[in-house]
Amino acid sequence: MIEVSILKKWREENIEHQLIDVREPWEIEVGHIDGIHIPMNKLLESIELIRRDVPVVVHCRSGSRSAAVVHHLTVQLGYENIHDLKGGIDAWACEIDPNIEVA
Repeated sequence: MIEVSILKKWREENIEHQLIDVREPWEIEVGHIDGIHIPMNKLLESIELIRRDVPVVVHCRSGSRSAAVVHHLTVQLGYENIHDLKGGIDAWACEIDPNIEVA
């Protein structure tokens, strides 16, 4: 798990990472953090998009879906350096960018 403050620091310091949003398309339309969008139900068919050479941060609205995705990627598929964004985009909007709308 990674705190939103750490992700913000990585982004400010240009630390290479991949941010993956696993929410539904309609949620992305309301508001998002720059990254790639792979809906949770499309994860396996999009697995080649998930990098193994940099830290990967997975997020959803509050952290439940992303926690399940991180668990699957690490336990079932052997990924390393995969992090769940604690509190999801809700926490990002509360602590980092209050201008982001969250569905």
